[in-house]
Amino acid sequence: MHAPAPEVGRFTPRLLLGFAVLTLIWGSTWIVITTQLATVPPSWSVAWRFLLGGGAMLAMCLLTGRTLRLDARGHGFALIVALFQFVLNFNLVYRAEQYVTSGLVAMCFALLLVPNALLAALFLGVPINRRFAIGSGLGIAGVALLFAHDIGVAASSARLLTGVALTLAAVLCASIANVLQASPAGRRLPLEASIAWSMSYGGVLNALVALAVAGPPVIDTAPAYLAGLAYLGIMASAVAFNLYYTLIRAVGPGKAAYNGVLVPLVAMLLSTLFEGYRWTPLAAAGGALALAGLVVALRSRR
Repeated sequence: MHAPAPEVGRFTPRLLLGFAVLTLIWGSTWIVITTQLATVPPSWSVAWRFLLGGGAMLAMCLLTGRTLRLDARGHGFALIVALFQFVLNFNLVYRAEQYVTSGLVAMCFALLLVPNALLAALFLGVPINRRFAIGSGLGIAGVALLFAHDIGVAASSARLLTGVALTLAAVLCASIANVLQASPAGRRLPLEASIAWSMSYGGVLNALVALAVAGPPVIDTAPAYLAGLAYLGIMASAVAFNLYYTLIRAVGPGKAAYNGVLVPLVAMLLSTLFEGYRWTPLAAAGGALALAGLVVALRSRR
């Protein structure tokens, strides 16, 4: 049975501030993730991130008196979200950044709205109108142009194709988690408790995955690694997901997804400054077309 789409509200000054902070945080995470990949297996870096983030959320709830109580269904829901959002999605992202630049991964994630809309239409009964379909088509074409030069130069190399495939798989997993959060079942759960338990379950599951695929725990005590881990665990996980889910509940998942238009701009700028990403005219045109398509899609009424 389809549930009605969540009512869409308006941005208040406080929500706009949260939106801006969220965009800056997530725009910078793509470059910070690269500090986690030198000596520590990606699976362990992901595990440390969400063990830290989940612990921070649990501590915040205890210190502020917010409830951590969920019933059995709530814990089951949190576990499913943890699997798709905090385990599969992030393990795939960390591995993708071993093959392609962080900015290109972020640009692909700008298209998260496409599977979001398709899954929401299929499972929540949210219609996809003509403007959204046109915008999505422009976005897909733009990303194709963005990768055209790299694919042409390295068509015989499996690295680029592997990185793109991992990123697209991560996008799909994140989309599943987002649609779950937008569902009536997700919106009924206490926000902070839902995030705290999902992130904590994600940390534990990631540790089990890391033990299976990478062996005993590994951590880098270098200041750059630990600083990056603290930023990703606390700011980019505990703080950012709290802001994001607050936006979803206040203004709806469509308006909240506007951060996806700005996050790649921040990420590509940082990738240009710190990773040496070089813009070709074709890549620039592709990036502009992708973002234009996303703006058209996001301005549609759903």
